[in-house]
Amino acid sequence: MNPLALALVLVAAFSHAGWNLLSKQAAKADGVVFLWLVAAASTVLWTPAALVSGAMPSWRAVPLICVSTSLHLAYFVLLQRGYRHGDLSVVYPVARGTGPMLASAVAVLFLGEQPTHLGVAGILLVGVGVFLLSGGGAGDVKGLLFGLVTGLFIAGYTVWDAQMVKEFAVAPMALIYLGEMFRMLAITPFVGGGRRRLVAEVWREHWPRVLGAAVLVPLSYLLALFAFRLAPVSVVAPMREVSVLIAVVMGGRLLAEGDLRRRLLAAGVILGGMVAIAIS
Repeated sequence: MNPLALALVLVAAFSHAGWNLLSKQAAKADGVVFLWLVAAASTVLWTPAALVSGAMPSWRAVPLICVSTSLHLAYFVLLQRGYRHGDLSVVYPVARGTGPMLASAVAVLFLGEQPTHLGVAGILLVGVGVFLLSGGGAGDVKGLLFGLVTGLFIAGYTVWDAQMVKEFAVAPMALIYLGEMFRMLAITPFVGGGRRRLVAEVWREHWPRVLGAAVLVPLSYLLALFAFRLAPVSVVAPMREVSVLIAVVMGGRLLAEGDLRRRLLAAGVILGGMVAIAIS
């Protein structure tokens, strides 16, 4: 693998796990306000890069980007609620594992793609890993359920965004930047009224996490896109998912979430399934 591509993928994986760690640390704050602050900060911070790229889509693509924004917004809201009720080391790997699994299922059922034996094995491995994370139904059940539902929306935006980039030729930078802006605009009506006073409070308490997430959310995806240009997708895609193991270690070491050995084993099984799906 190209050394630069490998470096980009690893930084992307740490970035992705990192902003999820920040979201988990801010989970006790008002989720709507936190998400609005992240989207607003991200819009401001990434405006120069968007202007320099000059890759703005046509007006005909705006409704399509609005659909993408809706899927991403539901994903972020569910993820934030999941982190309020469950552990990072459960919610994150379940969401990241079920997303590709369900995206593959959608591609087979509705886009005419044919599954391979390796792909089917990968789907089964993800299911086994999720079961291990659940502790046979006796573990972090709320975190597990939120992870599963969040995975539905990961599958949704994965399939939709792929069609946006491939079929409608929307530049990734434009998709990411306008997605942040539209998400900020969509949440704005919900930070008025009683929540208005919480904006300053959440910012004062969590501004490092807000700014960190505002940088890392787009960065993790952009780095992966650059890596895709330097190495085959079949190599880059599985490498990206090492973020699952990184997030579980972060949850165990930095957040003192328990049962680290079992969760690492389960995350490893999910990672194996995701790799099988990616290269099938």
